[in-house]
Amino acid sequence: MKKSFFYGLVLTVLALNLILGSQIYLSNAADQERDDAYPNIAQFTRVLEMIHQNYVDGDKVAYKALINGALKGMITTLDPHTEYMEPRKFDDLRKDTSGEFGGLGIVIAVKDTFITVVTPMDDSPGHKAGVRSGDRIVKIDGKTTEKMTVGDAVKKLRGEPGTDVTISVVRPPATAAKDYKLTRAIIKVDTVKDVNGRREFPLGENKVGYVRLTQFGEHTADDLERALKILEERGAQSLVMDLRDNPGGLLDQAVKVCEKFLPRGQLIVSTEGRNAAEKSVFNASGRNKHPNLPMVILINGGSASASEIVAGCLQDLKRAYVMGEKSFGKGSVQSILPLPDGAALRLTTAKYYTPSHKVIHEHGIEPDSVVPMSLEEERDMMLKRSPGGVDTLEEKDRERVQKARDTQLDRATDYLKGVTILLSQMKPESGKVAAK
Repeated sequence: MKKSFFYGLVLTVLALNLILGSQIYLSNAADQERDDAYPNIAQFTRVLEMIHQNYVDGDKVAYKALINGALKGMITTLDPHTEYMEPRKFDDLRKDTSGEFGGLGIVIAVKDTFITVVTPMDDSPGHKAGVRSGDRIVKIDGKTTEKMTVGDAVKKLRGEPGTDVTISVVRPPATAAKDYKLTRAIIKVDTVKDVNGRREFPLGENKVGYVRLTQFGEHTADDLERALKILEERGAQSLVMDLRDNPGGLLDQAVKVCEKFLPRGQLIVSTEGRNAAEKSVFNASGRNKHPNLPMVILINGGSASASEIVAGCLQDLKRAYVMGEKSFGKGSVQSILPLPDGAALRLTTAKYYTPSHKVIHEHGIEPDSVVPMSLEEERDMMLKRSPGGVDTLEEKDRERVQKARDTQLDRATDYLKGVTILLSQMKPESGKVAAK
């Protein structure tokens, strides 16, 4: 009897032990599964201290260096546009937005893990040397760009005007790199130009007007308004807006460009993020309207950000016909969040949506009519339109470039010619009453 009671007691204790142990195990496992900050911070702190105490090279494990490295590593898992900026880099950013800077005039982003040229700015050192949209920068001054952030690359590319930098570029589908030795310059670019790269805005055949927006700067909308008035005074009946190789710029300028062609109150673009504060809409004000011009917008793989907002908006609303090639696909909002030590976090907090709620980011804008151009054709047209570009060529190349045709612009002009003829046939003749 006593033995039976004893064995029963032991079994009961063992059973309770097993139950309690399994509950504790499951509880610990659940804690690990939960997205709780403190257990994970404790784990981070343990690893930080192990590295600080035991890593072989003691000069590499100062707490500040380790934390900065951890922050950068954490951010690189998010997206190519989010960035941790140390105080010096944040100060450089503030200088860039308040004035001029010395650089190469090429806009870059990370695409398919490579530092990739979005577009070279007109008349810049990169543009004049023949750097093209889609080029991959694999080295800067002999140092590989592998695992380099956009911010790190920008820091190496910029510098005092008059100083040199060498970049090694691979142009897909080629695999061999080509070196370009470039001299940094003050980057100042007119953002609205005519077909000849100037600001004269001659009227083309069939009264087709042409404006090219190179980027969206502080005065782009005002400069475009002046160009449109010149073209309208000369009798323009239609318009080509060229946004090819336009890397974007200021959102408010993209909105002001769109509203020139839209009725008051029309939705232009919206932003949405995780937080309610990131949800916003931008509508047309009804100012400076040019509602009656039939329009074609030209885009390509170098059209990004604000230029995609304009093309996507006017395409959605059937206000413009979009031709060319698929755009870059950069449609996210980066907020600058300063930190107490002078550093800052550039954090992606929202995405842009067209009026029909199509997302731009990583999708781009698909043209209504795809009109491809080869890299050679694009290069020749770039040289032909750059003031003095043809003069830099040898005689054998000069003749080829002078004869080069812009296939995309030709197609846009033909399209608008047809639209203008159709509209004129639909109008009742002067002095006659339309049939009812």
